[in-house]
Amino acid sequence: MDVRQRLARNLRRLRSEREWSQEEFAHQAGIHRTYVSDLERGARNPTISVVERLAQALGVDAGSLLD
Repeated sequence: MDVRQRLARNLRRLRSEREWSQEEFAHQAGIHRTYVSDLERGARNPTISVVERLAQALGVDAGSLLD
């Protein structure tokens, strides 16, 4: 599994655990909802800054999103 697939899987799992919609997650992270959708499908390559923002919104370490 490549890093984009791991990130996508972890984002979907953590977002679902919090019972957030993609829209709510995007709001919490300060990014657009369609970008969240693209990330969860593995269709985009986020910058490390975006990964950090996603991790902060989820309350996890950025590295855990890539494990």
